[in-house]
Amino acid sequence: MLRQGESGRDSNPVIKICHINVLKQLEINPVGERRCGKNELWKASRSWQEKSPVVYVLDLADRLISKAGPFAAAGIMVGSIYWTAVTYGAVTVMQVVGHKEGLDVMERADPLFLLIGLPTIPVMLILGKMIRWEDYVLRLWRKYSNKLQILNSIFPGIGCPVPRIPAEASPLADHVSATRILCGALVFPTIATIVGKLMFSSVNSNLQRTILGGIAFVAIKGAFKVYFKQQQYMRQAHRKILNFPEQEEA
Repeated sequence: MLRQGESGRDSNPVIKICHINVLKQLEINPVGERRCGKNELWKASRSWQEKSPVVYVLDLADRLISKAGPFAAAGIMVGSIYWTAVTYGAVTVMQVVGHKEGLDVMERADPLFLLIGLPTIPVMLILGKMIRWEDYVLRLWRKYSNKLQILNSIFPGIGCPVPRIPAEASPLADHVSATRILCGALVFPTIATIVGKLMFSSVNSNLQRTILGGIAFVAIKGAFKVYFKQQQYMRQAHRKILNFPEQEEA
């Protein structure tokens, strides 16, 4: 059954115990030899796998860390986003009000108010950027432009009848709109500050100058956007297929 020398090479105590029990049972019951060998092997394996207290603690800690890992990652991500919003809000306050004035305002304010109010600044900017007020103004002008002739001189063709009404794409279908809204909202305070310094340099208050600069920028940008969208609308309304032969009326 077993060659000499093989038992010396086997360093596994489970295999050694099984071999010894098999040799003992060969002369008694050849049929029960396999069953006895399996039972002894199972008992030996079970005793060999008993954990020490240190291994049990390490195994338990590994399981807890594996289960708590996703929750910890989510908490770290949410915390990073929160503190990034707080930092952006503080920088925006100092940029809009002024560096020294902004620091004085934040030092005198309640810390709880700062922790709640500063993160709302980027949120409010993003929500305000999502309002497409140019589309509503353009629809109203297209509807009532025939009563106001002065609009035709500012926006040519806005009150002229069109042969067909083109289909307008939904804003949600534009995959770039989300990134444009995010970037435009976060850059808006900087642009408002620059426009305020260029156009309203006579105003002494930093806050008033920034507010006037933001209003001027939004108004100028909205006017160009309305004009651009109207020109696109007119091009699509007068578009024709040149290589399509029209059927002659009988």
